[in-house]
Amino acid sequence: MPVTLSYPGVYIEEVPSGVRTLTGVATSITAFVGRALRGPTNEPVRVQSFAEFDRRFGGLWRDSTLSYAVQQFFQNGGTDALIVRVHNGGTAATLTLPVGFNLVAASPGDWGERLRARIDHNTRPHVTGVDPANSLFNLSVRDTATGVTERFLNLSTDSNNARFVTRVLEQESNLVRIVTPPGTVPALRPTAHGNPPAGADPLLDNASSTAFTTTGSDGTAISDNQISAPGLEALKQGLWALEKADLFNLLCIPPLTRDPGGDVNSQTRAAAAAYSRARRALYIVDPLMAWDEPSDFTGGSGLDSVGWGLARSENAALYFPYIRLPDPLQENRVANFAPCGAVAGIMARTDGQRGVWKAPAGNDATLNGVVELAVKLTDGENGQLNPLAVNCLRAFPVTGRVVWGARTLRGADQLASEWKYVPVRRVALFIEESLFRGTQWVVFEPNDEPLWAQIRLNVGAFMQGLFRQGAFQGSSPREAYFVKCDKETTTQNDINLGIVNIVVGFAPLKPAEFVVIKIQQIAGQIQT
Repeated sequence: MPVTLSYPGVYIEEVPSGVRTLTGVATSITAFVGRALRGPTNEPVRVQSFAEFDRRFGGLWRDSTLSYAVQQFFQNGGTDALIVRVHNGGTAATLTLPVGFNLVAASPGDWGERLRARIDHNTRPHVTGVDPANSLFNLSVRDTATGVTERFLNLSTDSNNARFVTRVLEQESNLVRIVTPPGTVPALRPTAHGNPPAGADPLLDNASSTAFTTTGSDGTAISDNQISAPGLEALKQGLWALEKADLFNLLCIPPLTRDPGGDVNSQTRAAAAAYSRARRALYIVDPLMAWDEPSDFTGGSGLDSVGWGLARSENAALYFPYIRLPDPLQENRVANFAPCGAVAGIMARTDGQRGVWKAPAGNDATLNGVVELAVKLTDGENGQLNPLAVNCLRAFPVTGRVVWGARTLRGADQLASEWKYVPVRRVALFIEESLFRGTQWVVFEPNDEPLWAQIRLNVGAFMQGLFRQGAFQGSSPREAYFVKCDKETTTQNDINLGIVNIVVGFAPLKPAEFVVIKIQQIAGQIQT
């Protein structure tokens, strides 16, 4: 009862309906791990367009295979990406201002050398008892390469002030941070720059602003140790920086470099597959650069070799061959690129148009922007690779370049796995993640029939919604899925242990991989 019944009259009580709507999670948030020109390091940053990637991470860069993969992802229909930037020995450019102020670029790289800073004292009036004398100043910073300018007013050298310079720059600036030698920020504000000549831009004039020193460095080419070294997991760096992200569905780790032999090694492939399984994601695997014919997938250098090092995981899918696109940084000459970014974009596009249960392959799975494939496969060669769970990229007349395979690495015919197909596995991961998040309300509820009925109602409504969208086999809900949560699934011993067991089953749609057409001639009547 809501209140004690004390006086004669009408009392209103709201009774919970037991309806807790389960919402399906996203299906195509793609995580990229690799080298970029600029941007935060070992932090997953979400971008939703290549223009945003350009602003945050510097856009295309010849030494960054990640930048090309991200461009191809958005070019092929991707909408959400998580970028994890790693570097190998990169340093940030710095600038020393009078009275001990040291500014440093917000992230490592040569890009910081193009920053300029200006100090002025045109602040609000000094308030006695609030601001220490000579503590307020204004800071302007410009990236002369992009034209981006930041201006921060009424910064203070007093750590008790709401506009304390260190905190403001950490939380509001994408360009700079303040770094001081061991100790505290100097009590006195930095000296102001002079006024520029008439008509001059103060952030381009040497008398009225100061350029950063040339100490920034992009570092050397990254190695697998920056992505998957064992010690990085505890530090949440490299691949495991994604621990700081709430959700991702697809994982791409482009080659380390574009040079021959720049492939990620078995250490990274194995770690990526294992981590994808733990996070209910799919790892899109690139072939080795040296693979250029079907015979490369068998024998000592194939998928089952020691050098490959990637177990046949149901949370990984391999696509072959490399794709060829014009390179905007090389006068649009056609160059080879790893297919992971483009394939992830096609998966995102297919999810949006048809649903995660539709195989991201076929005539609709066209590779946008791809002018040709590094290896032109025939039907016979495709027939050699498909039983080995290698998803082929093919070129057909009229249709163009398309994805022509939809198997996980567990999809080899000899394995006879229930997780043979990419869409089946992705639907299962989608349901698992959605139910994991959508049933958190069950924790600590009284474990008896009223709770079980609510679970059946809400999980059943979620599964019914998927059935109506065409996600399952069957012409009726009974044939398509079931949800069980009762005394059969949760015994008294389970109740005593604080456990409630929910059993959910579904009949997945499997792609029509082989279409067989039987033609028979109808003989006319023979008169006798």
